[in-house]
Amino acid sequence: MFKFTAILVVLCSAAVIAQDCKPVNFGSDSIVCECNSTYCDNYPDPKSPGKGEFIWYATSKSGQRLNRTDGKIDSEPKNGYTVRIDSNKLYQNMEGFGGAFTDSACINIKSLSQGTQDNLMNSYFSTNGSNYNFGRVPIGGSDFSTRPYSYDSTIGDTELKDFSLAKEDTEYKIPLMHKAREINPSLRFLSAAWTAPPWMKNVQSFNGFSYLREEYYQTFADYIVKFLEEYQKYGLEMWSVSTGNEPFTSLVIISRINSMFWSSDTASKWVINNLGPSIEKSKSNNTIILMLDDQRLALPWYMVDVKVRHSEALKYVKGIGVHWYSDAVIPANVLDLTHDLLPDKFILMTEACIGDRPWDHPKVILGSWKRAEKLVDKIFENINHYVVGWVDWNLALDIQGGPNWVDNYVDAPIIVDAKKDVFYKQPMYYVTTHFSKFVPRNSVRVHSDSKDTNVITTAFKTKDNRIIVLLFNKSNQNKSISIIDDKYGNINVELPEHSVHTIIYKYDV
Repeated sequence: MFKFTAILVVLCSAAVIAQDCKPVNFGSDSIVCECNSTYCDNYPDPKSPGKGEFIWYATSKSGQRLNRTDGKIDSEPKNGYTVRIDSNKLYQNMEGFGGAFTDSACINIKSLSQGTQDNLMNSYFSTNGSNYNFGRVPIGGSDFSTRPYSYDSTIGDTELKDFSLAKEDTEYKIPLMHKAREINPSLRFLSAAWTAPPWMKNVQSFNGFSYLREEYYQTFADYIVKFLEEYQKYGLEMWSVSTGNEPFTSLVIISRINSMFWSSDTASKWVINNLGPSIEKSKSNNTIILMLDDQRLALPWYMVDVKVRHSEALKYVKGIGVHWYSDAVIPANVLDLTHDLLPDKFILMTEACIGDRPWDHPKVILGSWKRAEKLVDKIFENINHYVVGWVDWNLALDIQGGPNWVDNYVDAPIIVDAKKDVFYKQPMYYVTTHFSKFVPRNSVRVHSDSKDTNVITTAFKTKDNRIIVLLFNKSNQNKSISIIDDKYGNINVELPEHSVHTIIYKYDV
């Protein structure tokens, strides 16, 4: 039970009533919520609270899923542990949250009946769901495809006369991207190539150690522009394209994932001489370029090299993409150093998933709260170190964690069981939604300070005059917390053990 020292207001008068989670327990440490063609839990977008009031959403290991309570702001703090908010101290502008339209994700979504598909897409992209405003799109195949492929397999076709999108684009990704954009018109698409066509590389393979042969630098830039313009013909403009997904994966001898190596030196030269000018003079000249698109293990030295030796590349580059797979061993202060080095270039988390380690078995754990906590802990950490948004990996996978052409199965926030025509919203889905649903684009992170090391916090100021406070109690104990805002009063709440919270209140203009 939640316990307030604030005055509680019973939530019965909302114009739209939320549909509650249909819980299913698969024997893990928490539950999933099951959705089908006729029923799916949803959570109407809250109106701003009145003056002196707050709205509280909670998700917990014990089974709460975005449970809402309304309360009154108190004149005094009543609890020993405090979280202090200073909305005058500002940090980065937020860009948003989302997931990836991989071939595998789209195949899984399309394996469901139309009604179940609609519920899944609304779960991610509607204001009654996660309100995702980013979608990542592989350029050609990735490991989360059923086969390795490129858009032009004709050796030596430097004019790209045989370039054509694949059935994975036209039958799966593009229709679902249109559906997502229809649900959320503010949706932006990020794109990245895992590799060039093998004939452009030193080794004619989709994976293994390989790099782009210099004589094909312009051809590959043209290939990227072709992709951008082909998608434009379908009415889908890419907000960004990166210099390439995880270029350092190519250095991992045992990796079978589609990859192609770029160093900071070669990537910069390619951007300066080929990719940047080619995009600039194309019909897709609104598409921005991201660099790195790999682990923060490479920061800040990768961008130091770009700035010192190839500063002209920064004319074209607007942001830095990072992945989370080295976060457990590389401290977050490298993000601060990178921000200080290039304060005008944003840092965006462009890929994260769980179950990716060789020792992670089973790959999919239905109802795992432990995995949700691992994920949300890193979302808090990255955002508190200047990251402007978080783009998860596959939107949906099957119960095996695929399909994946190299058997690199992982977990996902939504798991599809096509035989039953259902999908399961994992705890990971809900903890991410605490951010994506309530922290809109162009919110500004403000200062927040927790006096309890087991209660992690971050906070934001929105354009519509709201303060959004997020809290994560990762301990085995309930925590009585006072949120202190010297301008607007105090919110006194008790956070259950192992729980994530969003608290919303208004500020005066």
